[in-house]
Amino acid sequence: MLFVYGTLLSGEPSHALLDGAVALGPARTAAAFDLFELGPYPGLVAGGATAVAGEVYELTTPHLAAIDVHEEVPRLFKRVSIELEDGRRADTYVLDRAQVLGRRRIRSGDWRARFRVERAPGARDAPLVKWARKREP
Repeated sequence: MLFVYGTLLSGEPSHALLDGAVALGPARTAAAFDLFELGPYPGLVAGGATAVAGEVYELTTPHLAAIDVHEEVPRLFKRVSIELEDGRRADTYVLDRAQVLGRRRIRSGDWRARFRVERAPGARDAPLVKWARKREP
């Protein structure tokens, strides 16, 4: 079983590598990771406190070998077994924390929501934002 969280997700650029794999549905990791934006793809790092959103697939050994090549295992990513939020275990691709220094953390843990602006709890709109919201049709 493979947990994917970035460009391998359905609708994303590398999803074709999973053609023929059995989609088992959406999933989240245990709240023990951080997700970082590395330009065109994300990196998952163990040791955080975020439950990262993704999808789970059942795939063949040839699928896994092709994805390992794509993910540049072991030169760039490492494939490891992790725990999902529901207690299942799945393989996924992770980076070392040193590989993401200076990169933006995706606080939501959702690659697809990386451009969504999230307001801090208790934050209030600035006067200009209030004015602009009143003018929206």
